[in-house]
Amino acid sequence: MDWLSPTLVALALAVALAFRPWRLLANAGLVSPLLAALVITPWLWALPWLHRMPVQLQLSGACLVGLALGWPLAVPVLCGVALAVGFIAPVGWAQQVDMALWLGIAPATLSFALGMALRRWGWRHLFVYILGRAFLGTALCMFVTGVLAQWTGHAPTPAVDPELALVARWLIAWGDAFLTGMMTAICVAFRPRWLTTWSDQLYIGQPPPPPG
Repeated sequence: MDWLSPTLVALALAVALAFRPWRLLANAGLVSPLLAALVITPWLWALPWLHRMPVQLQLSGACLVGLALGWPLAVPVLCGVALAVGFIAPVGWAQQVDMALWLGIAPATLSFALGMALRRWGWRHLFVYILGRAFLGTALCMFVTGVLAQWTGHAPTPAVDPELALVARWLIAWGDAFLTGMMTAICVAFRPRWLTTWSDQLYIGQPPPPPG
């Protein structure tokens, strides 16, 4: 196993823990999305090892986890997801580390950076958050992450033509985009407290609640 993935995972985890993300759990609304991420996401990541497929691509859910929990809390949770995959599928330690980086931390980090750019320079509106950040942003972040993983040799597609693998990555990125966009829209409408990155005041101009 090379040292690229372990080094980047350790660095991201150290930076995330420096923000003391456990303080976010004081918001009781985050317990539900955190548990959902730990229970559901490992099965998405383990899917290629549970059945035969020529291109080992799977849904990530990392951008959705990042939108729900925020980047500092999402990083350790996604590392926990990678560890949980080892109990579901026959994957080794090196594969789990690669999963933590390329299926979890990398797309979540790109999504966070894109979200900050949209918040800083974009139009602060409900549809910008859902369509720009959750839907189109997820497609872009997942595809870029897949390309980087393939370019660095950390993508498990050695028997597939590289150009065909890129096409497959582009298509699967839209699967993640539809999942993230749909779940984000539902949460904005019915459970906004499940989204750390959402703000009524910022995106729909609702005044803050009175103190006390």
